[in-house]
Amino acid sequence: MGTVPSSSDLTILEAEVIACRRCPRLVAYREHVAAVKRRAFRDWIYWGKPVPSFGDPEARLLIIGLAPAAHGANRTGRMFTGDRSGDFLYRALHATGFASQPFSERIGDGLKLRGAYITASVRCAPPDNKPLPEEIRACRPFLERELGLLKQISVVVVLGRLAFDVYLSILKDRGIIRRRSAFEFGHNRTHTIGPEQPLLISSYHPSQQNTSTGKLTDHMLRAVFEAAKMHIYSSESSRAKVPR
Repeated sequence: MGTVPSSSDLTILEAEVIACRRCPRLVAYREHVAAVKRRAFRDWIYWGKPVPSFGDPEARLLIIGLAPAAHGANRTGRMFTGDRSGDFLYRALHATGFASQPFSERIGDGLKLRGAYITASVRCAPPDNKPLPEEIRACRPFLERELGLLKQISVVVVLGRLAFDVYLSILKDRGIIRRRSAFEFGHNRTHTIGPEQPLLISSYHPSQQNTSTGKLTDHMLRAVFEAAKMHIYSSESSRAKVPR
């Protein structure tokens, strides 16, 4: 088991994320959305910047999403906060003990993650929720650095195929896996990467498209985090914080 990252390491990374302006298209879009706003949120001061990761620095569970929603995290400044996807996710995390409450409305609403850390493949809200390949590549170093800092992770849950592909591409480039094609995406599918590597669990993304059509239900998402929790409990070397 690795050591706990210092708060200064994560704080430095967070500041770099927030200050990033690498992708002109994403910068223009996130700032345009923040200026124009949605009518329902016209009284809000939108965040309008890259969204930093959120959670417990001693986490055993890492959750990797796609990107901030234009009027969700791009508005509130916190991952999966202020939209239906977040409501869906935090209900599952609360039900399995990884979150202190089943909702996430804004920074300062009392939400705490317990033994979990949430990040994303891309930190800026992309048009139509579709980042370009070069934007994904530009953002990847932030995730790589987090993987280096969060040394106690024993389970990685990827939400959606894009996050699945990004995580596997990192493992391949590090020589941890030989072929990405050896791993097939599916909901609540577990993937054993190798010795001393976190268990990978793939999940459908809690997008409104998936949840409104029934492709992903509350029960299905809870099952993912129950599986993650069971693996953490069963790990012989597990001494970090685990929900009870």
